[in-house]
Amino acid sequence: MKMMSGAAMVVEALKDVGVTHVFGYPGGAVLDIYDALFAQDDVKHVLVRHEQAAAHMADGYARSTGKTGTVLVTSGPGATNTLTGIATAYMDSIPMVILSGQVPSMHIGEDAFQETDMVGCSRPIVKHSFLVKRAEDIPDAIAKAYYIANTGRPGPVVVDLPKDIVNVMEEHPYVFPSDVTMRSYNPTVRGHMKQVKKAVASLKKAERPVLYVGGGAITAEASGLVTQLAELLQAPVTCTLMGLGAFPGTHEQFVGMLGMHGTLEANKTMHNSDCILALGARFDDRVTNNVEKFCPHADIIHVDIDPASISKTVNAHIPVVGSVETVLEQILNLLTPEELPEQKAKLADWWEQITQWRSRKCLNFEQGESVIKPQKVIESLYKHTNGEAYVSSDVGQHQMFAALYYPYDKPRRWINSGGLGTMGFGLPAAMGVQFAHPDATSVVVTGDGSIQMNIQELSTCLQYNLPVKIISLNNRALGMVRQWQDMIYKGRHSHSYMDSMPDFVKLAEAYGHVGIKVDSLSELDAAMEKCFSITDRLVFMDIAVDQNEHVYPMQIKYGAMDDMRLSKTERT
Repeated sequence: MKMMSGAAMVVEALKDVGVTHVFGYPGGAVLDIYDALFAQDDVKHVLVRHEQAAAHMADGYARSTGKTGTVLVTSGPGATNTLTGIATAYMDSIPMVILSGQVPSMHIGEDAFQETDMVGCSRPIVKHSFLVKRAEDIPDAIAKAYYIANTGRPGPVVVDLPKDIVNVMEEHPYVFPSDVTMRSYNPTVRGHMKQVKKAVASLKKAERPVLYVGGGAITAEASGLVTQLAELLQAPVTCTLMGLGAFPGTHEQFVGMLGMHGTLEANKTMHNSDCILALGARFDDRVTNNVEKFCPHADIIHVDIDPASISKTVNAHIPVVGSVETVLEQILNLLTPEELPEQKAKLADWWEQITQWRSRKCLNFEQGESVIKPQKVIESLYKHTNGEAYVSSDVGQHQMFAALYYPYDKPRRWINSGGLGTMGFGLPAAMGVQFAHPDATSVVVTGDGSIQMNIQELSTCLQYNLPVKIISLNNRALGMVRQWQDMIYKGRHSHSYMDSMPDFVKLAEAYGHVGIKVDSLSELDAAMEKCFSITDRLVFMDIAVDQNEHVYPMQIKYGAMDDMRLSKTERT
């Protein structure tokens, strides 16, 4: 039996669950753990400049790999600084384990130096949490934390570690569990066969079907099965913001992203369908618009591993609890090509209607000869990365442009904060992606507001030589806030313009990176080419874009899915 300190147990347990990267920042309560990290080379620690960024890096790492991200922070402010990152992961069902230091057990509750109740603070935004009270319990707690984080509906798990139980001066027996079983936690993976048969019957009789695909399909590694079923049914496919890449964005059956800023053809297809197969989507308010008017003619088949998500917002006619991957395998076993010989002919009228909606070309924009449109930047980015980049984004107009104008053909290539909408997410997330995929092209699409929220991580990029590419759409404003003020508040721009911007090129250079300024359309393509020809250094592209451009299409509040603004002057 191995004998070791609690601190050594933490590191050994991380090895045993397969952790290779930990993102964190040291402090008094976790110095023993940091000393244990120093004594080995298997678990690599990444020193961030702010704990929020550590959580976002672990998040980006997890989204791009499917593995659980890991964060290590000290007690008090170190732990509370991670809360925004934890909430971001929670809202988007991202697996993450946060190891937080805590004051010694005997001082908990005494308002000791750098004490906060991390379990209490994080309770509403975690899947589970542990306050470990004995060193001997560390291996079991860490094993359970990773099991919980990455099974069922994934999510963040906090493991709070009082300083006395990781004391390097005391050794205890180390026993890592060979198997994790929890009586009260047994996620349902396989769909109930009776419900699956009902779903198949509904799909077979449908004349206007649509596949509505969310992030759960990516989590379940079900992208190939989604494509297989869509092609078998000859049905149109739409993806949520979180689901982009679950079905190839350049596929002829893809009608685009749906929802608040979805395409006309996606929202029209949803509204007029007679059968919706929802796969790992939660009918978010940014999709449904007014739920009372949501898709009035459709039978809704809702497949999700989280039973609490089914019929939570929109009533499902055929609920199926289970993993998207497993349920799709069940459906495909019951739906053979021989059973659907006339499927293409049967849906001919449906596709003719969709083609008419597509002909409106709702994503067209007018690019003049001088001021750069943000849409043009994303199109240029797509061209110069051959559509193969991992694209992380911050939150705002640039996020929507990156979602709409960069087709994602593969899962886990689009990394963004969907549910919480966290500004400052993009750069650290792209860094987490780069750590996970050192030879890949990792890009962050950001804005002049968002990038400044975690810009200190340019220092981390230099330390670890991360060649992340930053594409900043600089409109000298909080673009989405300003757009809403234009549309709702009659152009009263209350605190949405930013008049004291730094010189981002000089700032990037001050951190030891390459800065490129782009002011005119004639410079854009050459600058993009230069940016991506530099493969061994971070490049910050500061691109001046049209300050007055809005994101369209856009749903009209309180309307049906297909009640939309198509431009500043045109509505459906």
